[in-house]
Amino acid sequence: MSEQQAERQRIRVMVVDDHPMWRDAVARDLAEAGFDVVATAGDGEQAVRRATAVDPEVLVLDLNLPVKPGVQVCKELVGAHPALRVLVLSASGEHADVLEAVKSGATGYLLKSASTEELIDAVRRTAVGDPVFTPGLAGLVLGEYRRLASEPAPAAGADEPKAPQLTERETEVLRLVAKGLSYKQIAERLVISHRTVQNHVQNTLGKLQLHNRVELVRYAIERGLDDA
Repeated sequence: MSEQQAERQRIRVMVVDDHPMWRDAVARDLAEAGFDVVATAGDGEQAVRRATAVDPEVLVLDLNLPVKPGVQVCKELVGAHPALRVLVLSASGEHADVLEAVKSGATGYLLKSASTEELIDAVRRTAVGDPVFTPGLAGLVLGEYRRLASEPAPAAGADEPKAPQLTERETEVLRLVAKGLSYKQIAERLVISHRTVQNHVQNTLGKLQLHNRVELVRYAIERGLDDA
């Protein structure tokens, strides 16, 4: 087994799709690539129940599910398990579906027209927190967060606590995250390890009381860090 395969072996993945043949094919492709496919599910409620039981690192999730829609599954699971990464794998490239999925906590969004190789790479990158999007969708998401960030912020109350203080290094990492760099690219840019970048991001999420990288990017854009 190669070092790369050994790395993938440790990644616990769950596949959720209501079409049995498609679900089984995706699970088989990921298992053959060396991922540990810990469970599959065919509807939303089953997905929440099984994911809670098996604790996957990456959830490969279709949006169009019976019983409970995919965005609700994503919102519930990410809310309860902030470390979970969700990669949406959908036939829909509609902008509204993409934005709704990301706002519900999805790390990335891939169309079902993607190749097996693209899916395998997307799951591997999702596992380490990199946002993965079918070409063209990343710009859509960033554009939406720029629009949201340009809206007037609600007035701060007198009793509202001051914004937490980030270290110089945390701010530097946050600025690069907002520019869309992957953790690997940030590590190379700052000449630090990939693990150190992850630690800085996790510390920043904790200080800012945010749940995932998507919220972190919005926070950074609101403060103009992506243009710094």
